[in-house]
Amino acid sequence: MSDIEDEIGDLFDDFPSLKSVAPFLEVAKNVRWFRSVGERPQDETRIFARDYADLLGFPEADPVFLPMWEDAAAAAENTEYDSPAWETEEQQRAALTSDVLGVLDEDLLEMVMTHVAASVSPVIEEAAAEMVEFLQIPDEEFVRAASGAATQACYQAVLVGLSSPEDDHPFVKRFQIFEAGHWPIAIIGNSFLIF
Repeated sequence: MSDIEDEIGDLFDDFPSLKSVAPFLEVAKNVRWFRSVGERPQDETRIFARDYADLLGFPEADPVFLPMWEDAAAAAENTEYDSPAWETEEQQRAALTSDVLGVLDEDLLEMVMTHVAASVSPVIEEAAAEMVEFLQIPDEEFVRAASGAATQACYQAVLVGLSSPEDDHPFVKRFQIFEAGHWPIAIIGNSFLIF
């Protein structure tokens, strides 16, 4: 174990609110990232998607599972960063961050998130590379977008765990969609697009 890992382990012991991070990272490292993209979803995954849209405040957004990577790439390229759903996600992220900063200082939170990225990014990038090879995707931007979205889902889930662990948060549902092997791309209009 490295000195940094020892230091982070000590921090987890010193700050009880950090106790959720290590178990989450073990789960995230074992997720079957992108293993079900393009496939018909399981019923449970449809429920996660429906719950995500409802909890985010967009009950009219029907989950649409995209069968082709080209469709997913087009959806990812056309997401509006000022769409109502994106704005709502950003507000939720900001609220969680504010709650966490009431317990942890900013430097410690940054250290935790750096540790999260260092722990999950290699696993996610390896899974994305396998997806590219299996689906023969020649688009590097697509792979970066998928990997970035998965890493962001981990950050969001960690924020929920640090703030107030609960299963009924949209970020938990978003992570569960990734956990089921799909990529939740965006809510656009009345559709929740998922690859």
